[in-house]
Amino acid sequence: MKSRAGILVTGTEVLSGLIIDRNGPWLSERLREAGLDPAVIQIVGDRPGDLLGALRYMASEGYAVIVTSGGLGPTADDLTAEIVGRFAGREMVLDRELEEKIAAILQSITARWPGLDPAAIRVSNRKQAVIPRGATVLDPVGTAPGLVVQPLDGQGPTVVVLPGPPGELRPMWQMAMETDELAAALAGAPTYRRGIVRLFGLPESEIANTLRAAEAAGLELDQLEVTTCLRRGELEISTLYEPAAQPAYQALIDFIRERHGRQQFSEDGATIDDQVAALLADRTIAVAESSTGGLLAARLTDRPGSSAYFLGGVVAYSNEAKSSLAGVDAGLIARFGAVSEEVARALAHGVIERFAADVGVGITGIAGPGGGSDEKPVGLVCFTVAVRDGAEITRTVRLPGGRSDVRERATTVAFHLLRRVLTDEADAELPQAPTAADRVSG
Repeated sequence: MKSRAGILVTGTEVLSGLIIDRNGPWLSERLREAGLDPAVIQIVGDRPGDLLGALRYMASEGYAVIVTSGGLGPTADDLTAEIVGRFAGREMVLDRELEEKIAAILQSITARWPGLDPAAIRVSNRKQAVIPRGATVLDPVGTAPGLVVQPLDGQGPTVVVLPGPPGELRPMWQMAMETDELAAALAGAPTYRRGIVRLFGLPESEIANTLRAAEAAGLELDQLEVTTCLRRGELEISTLYEPAAQPAYQALIDFIRERHGRQQFSEDGATIDDQVAALLADRTIAVAESSTGGLLAARLTDRPGSSAYFLGGVVAYSNEAKSSLAGVDAGLIARFGAVSEEVARALAHGVIERFAADVGVGITGIAGPGGGSDEKPVGLVCFTVAVRDGAEITRTVRLPGGRSDVRERATTVAFHLLRRVLTDEADAELPQAPTAADRVSG
């Protein structure tokens, strides 16, 4: 039976939505890697009763480990260490060595503000050095220490207490993993593998049918924990399994590939962004966007080394901007309309010339909420991806949702068209210009 774990995120600012929790999902993955089953992520405000109640609930459920995030600062509402001490039955004591470490950190920080009173700052931060007696201290990355606390009576979960800022929490989790207390709590936990398959152009309901068919065909799915998620218009199939179940996992992957080979684009977990970045390793690219508002450029540059291939982009909403910035002929816009395959193609070739790029992408569409018509409704987007003196593909699609949905899904479509053009060009499978079959609406 899997050992279960709980994640307790504290902070009224997180509970109210002012700050989006990034620690819970990250810790969930780390717990899975450690062989624990993360059963719950709970968010509570800065209220002692709520925090203590959440800890007691997780203990009553038999969790082996609880990881807390936040509430370790110097102000009165930072109560996590105190409440964890009460939960574990341990009195709070001042750790003099820890106090000196925090003081040294504060000295370098306060040096940037010469008007501050160092003595007053030290007094206010002394609270961070008051910890449950017998707790293992994780050295601060900021000013807040982390803690590993075990119940005084030896009955109940080991609690790992971490600060809220992700830049502090993540390295301190690695420190916690090296402690004897957490190692003991993890003793005997199984090893897990995770496999991720990604598909595009397939509804989630179809994968549900595929999984039912796999089970009917005799595949041993009971050895696998399979979850599906629709993200950015792509379907992600994530499977968690123990090493002994590798044959069962491989059988499932083979089954999915056989049924959905055209839609499946990744078996090793690589994202479409990863794949396009690799395909652009020896090429340069420029983009011209209208309805996506620069999101394609943002995704293309959202990784180290993108400056080697991304030359620049144009966000052109007005017809005048399309002409002056991307070289689109005004007569072409007047004849076919700004949202048209002809203008998308002109945008792509225009930025190839303006930026002297190897590859150009043109996107023009109607993201909404207004501006659509019966002929060209909201969600209609035209794309062209072109390689200088090479392969080219043009598509018109109708994307569902509001403005943000259309923009995000349109960038995903653009990435998949890029992958197809760059891959097919390398294999010499695409013609030099789009064929009738390439110019498909829908």
